[in-house]
Amino acid sequence: MLCKEIIEKIEETYSPNYAMEWDNVGLLAGRMEKDVKKLFIALDLTDEVLCEAMKWEADMVVTHHPLIFSPMRSVTDQNFIGSRIVKLIQNDISYYAMHTNYDILRMAELAAEMLGLNNTEVLQEVFPKEKAGIGKIGLLGEKMSLKACCDLVKRKFGVEAVKVFGDVEKEVKRVAICPGSGKSVIGEAICKQADVLITGDIDHHEGIDAVARNMAIIDAGHYGLEHIYMEDMKKFLSEKISEVEFRIAECKSPFQIL
Repeated sequence: MLCKEIIEKIEETYSPNYAMEWDNVGLLAGRMEKDVKKLFIALDLTDEVLCEAMKWEADMVVTHHPLIFSPMRSVTDQNFIGSRIVKLIQNDISYYAMHTNYDILRMAELAAEMLGLNNTEVLQEVFPKEKAGIGKIGLLGEKMSLKACCDLVKRKFGVEAVKVFGDVEKEVKRVAICPGSGKSVIGEAICKQADVLITGDIDHHEGIDAVARNMAIIDAGHYGLEHIYMEDMKKFLSEKISEVEFRIAECKSPFQIL
């Protein structure tokens, strides 16, 4: 199957029109006419991921986070981004990214399903007519302590540890979730009376200020919540395309807690 045909299948469901205006999604390197027999899926196109894809002899790589965000004045092997692009082109690997369009159309819904949230609604609307946006807010099946909610997050998302702001004995029921970086939705979660926001990339001041406004925060890490994209996309593409072999990158946190 040609690269452009795979992109058509992806964009039938995850249109680039739903990406935020600052984002950079779509085919970022390589050939539309590339014949794809092996497709590699990852969250980020790191050096390790690219090495793994090349070793497997992938024809196409699809990631969540775009390798290229800002305009580039040159593409050479003298910087880490340019070096990866050079390797992609040298190995005739087409590279596609789907970021905030996937976030808005699927990521938060998938995360809410994994937690078993009921009566969900969009946390922060970006496209009001379609009622689509960033994050979800809903109800747990039953009240539980904040500590028990932390344990639930660790179990469902396969993370070893979380950072929590708030009284761990406090009961929570109404839960907001925003995989990735959720700093921008703290105010919205408070306005919608969430007992706890589950997200990533929360710093000291944001955490203590949220608790002062009567909302706890569970920080499970950017990668800790978003790695679910890989299995989900593999399942999605496998159902849409039969003549291509799929592989996902090893699920491995980019940092260690010692």
